[in-house]
Amino acid sequence: MPLPENLLIVEAVIDPSVEDQWNRWYDEVHLPEIVDCPGFRSGQRYVSESDEGRTYVSVYELDAPEALKGAEFASRRGWGPFGSQVKFKTRLYTRRSQILGE
Repeated sequence: MPLPENLLIVEAVIDPSVEDQWNRWYDEVHLPEIVDCPGFRSGQRYVSESDEGRTYVSVYELDAPEALKGAEFASRRGWGPFGSQVKFKTRLYTRRSQILGE
């Protein structure tokens, strides 16, 4: 199965005092509302644990980079009630090359 051409990767570290509430909000509200934006195909979340705590990564598959310029996405992006409690990085990746095995 070919990998997507365009990926939006969002890496976040959340204040542990609101982590459970944030995860519920992200899974039940934010992820579905972002994936529902024009130009978004799918969204998945992952978590990594280390001695420093947890880091969350959301991976969104996009039709094209222009999906990030849509009005719906602009109105839905962000951290909702958790804005001051999240440290994050956001990057758009566009496939450069691909080799598929058997």
